[in-house]
Amino acid sequence: MLLKNASVLLFSPSRVERVDLRIERGYIIARARNLRSRGSEQVIDLTGKFIMPGMVNAHTHLYSALARGMSAPKQSPKNFVDILRKIWWKLDEALDEESIYYSALVGSIEAVKCGTTLLIDHHASPNCIKGSIDIIKQAMSDVGLRGILCYETTDRGGKKKRDAGLEENERFVSKNLEDSLFRGTIGAHASFTLNDGSMQMIGELAAKHDCGVHIHVAEDEADVLDAAKRATRVRHPERSPDDSQSGRSRRVSILDRFEKHGILTAKSIFAHGVHLSKQDCARIENTGSWLIHNPRSNMNNAVGYAPLNWFGSHSALGTDGFPADMFEESKIGFFRNQESEHKVGFNRIPEMLQAGQRLSSDFFEREFGTLSVGSPADLIVLDYAPPTPLTQDNLPGHFVFGMNSRMAIHTMVNGQWIMFNGQLVGVDEEKVMGEARKAAGRLWRRMT
Repeated sequence: MLLKNASVLLFSPSRVERVDLRIERGYIIARARNLRSRGSEQVIDLTGKFIMPGMVNAHTHLYSALARGMSAPKQSPKNFVDILRKIWWKLDEALDEESIYYSALVGSIEAVKCGTTLLIDHHASPNCIKGSIDIIKQAMSDVGLRGILCYETTDRGGKKKRDAGLEENERFVSKNLEDSLFRGTIGAHASFTLNDGSMQMIGELAAKHDCGVHIHVAEDEADVLDAAKRATRVRHPERSPDDSQSGRSRRVSILDRFEKHGILTAKSIFAHGVHLSKQDCARIENTGSWLIHNPRSNMNNAVGYAPLNWFGSHSALGTDGFPADMFEESKIGFFRNQESEHKVGFNRIPEMLQAGQRLSSDFFEREFGTLSVGSPADLIVLDYAPPTPLTQDNLPGHFVFGMNSRMAIHTMVNGQWIMFNGQLVGVDEEKVMGEARKAAGRLWRRMT
């Protein structure tokens, strides 16, 4: 397949290039101006269009897709932990195979239509653990997406369910070491729902498979306070005992627990980091772990604003269960940062979006996000008519103030179109949504 006459857009650093792309067996095999077609090769003329790498959603919960429109709890949650107890933990306990599948299918369809090609999902279904990640993989495969998946290990359901979660993670990781579209990691809920023994098992399992841990970190201050109360402490005399910037006093850090139990390592994915200290953020960066910013979710749960100016180069964007519209997430992240005391440069949010590609490369050991020769052919085509000149210098401005996900007309994963001319390929969206509504009704009834 030959894609001709489009302009390729890249961030970090910003680049705008008019080149043709030749794609074969899932990879870009040629990249140059004025490539000539070969024999019966399919040629797609994209004059006036823009090609970008497919977006990466670096932290999400597909199981939340059937929650929209759900009745509010009888008593309004008073804080973040109350939100978990009264809404999300009730939802995940009610999930069965059907609702897991349709949640993942709906979320995957939305991702494709928004130009997102890879989802890093964090799943929980404590009454349907065994095989649950396979169900999500099947739904994503039915749409054509790429994914890095895990199951949320936690102590809140007791040892039996904790062990089942660990087994589900290990089974999926081992099974997908060579899969072309999927990888696994070890999932864990958060420090405040895990005892030291469980944390140790999680760290050992991640080390055994060299796959890191995907876990929520300091999303709410309750997580930080819990870590401070725990007896096990790791001393770090070389660090300042006080980090009082923006009211963040130095306490025993969640990262001390992570380091003790082998979780603070390269490939680990830490979601949120709202209440991390400056030193914590530096520790994450220095170990090669990843810190994921989820601006819409942070605002929705009123957990505070992440100290974005402390986040390093190993930080990317996620949605934490919101639809995988990374254009929207980027805009919200940028505008919210404008009124924050933790302001960053104008290019920072697009750079974080691009960083999701490097995170993907860590797991698949292929170079994502460059659209260079040898890279996987995961890309989107935008129908954007810029009303002002578009150059590498002002690309971030066009991205934030001009482009949106509705402009994504084609989506490709692994060299295959999974959306073309705005239509999903091989998926009956109307039928899926009809079945999803039925599954949602049954799910909601189980929650009452």
